[in-house]
Amino acid sequence: MVEALAVLAFALSGLVAAARKRLDAVGLSVVAGLTAFGGGTVRDVLLDRRPFFWVEHAAWLWALLALTVLAITFMRARHLSPTLRATQWPDAIGMGLFTANGTLIALGAGLPAIVAVLMGTITAVFGGVLRDIVCNEIPAAFSDHRPYALCAFAGGWALVAAHALQAPEWAALGVSVATATGLRAWAMVTGYTLPRWGGDQTEGD
Repeated sequence: MVEALAVLAFALSGLVAAARKRLDAVGLSVVAGLTAFGGGTVRDVLLDRRPFFWVEHAAWLWALLALTVLAITFMRARHLSPTLRATQWPDAIGMGLFTANGTLIALGAGLPAIVAVLMGTITAVFGGVLRDIVCNEIPAAFSDHRPYALCAFAGGWALVAAHALQAPEWAALGVSVATATGLRAWAMVTGYTLPRWGGDQTEGD
C-alpha cells in the first residue's frame, strides 16, 4: 500500500514536470514512469531483488498510463498551467513514502541499519533525479539547496529507531513518512537552504 501511494505521488510529480516542458503524451508517460519507478528499480538492482517491484505489480503500469491520460485531459479541459510548486508537493509526499518503504525492505533483507537507510534514501531520491535529467535540468535534489536527500536520510533513521523499539510496522512507517515529508515541507515553507559552495572561483579555475 505504501509503495503504491509513493508510485502515485511520484508519477504526479513527473507528469507535472513533463507538462511544464510541454512534452507530448509519450514524453509524459516516460517521465512519469521514470519518476515513479526509477528509485525503486535502482534499489532492487543494488539489493539483487527479482522481479523488480514494478514487474511484480504490473497493474501499476496500467494505472500509470491511465493517470497520464486523465492528467492530460484534466489539464487541457481546465486550461491549467503547471507550476514548479505543483511538482514539489507530490514529490515531497512520494519522497517520504519511498523512504519508509525502501528502508523497511532493506531491513527485512537483514541488512545493517546504515545500509538500510541508504537504500531508503536511494529509493526516495533517484526517481526525481532521473526525472530532472530527462527534462534537461540539474536535479533539484542537488541544486535547489533545500534539504531533500537529508530529509530522506532522517526519515530512514526514524524508521530504524521505531523498528528497534519494536513498534508496529504501520507505526514505524508512519513515523518515517512524517519525518521525511515533514522536514521537506518545512524547508519548502520556510525557504531554509543548506550552505552552498561559495567563493570567487570561476568555472574552469
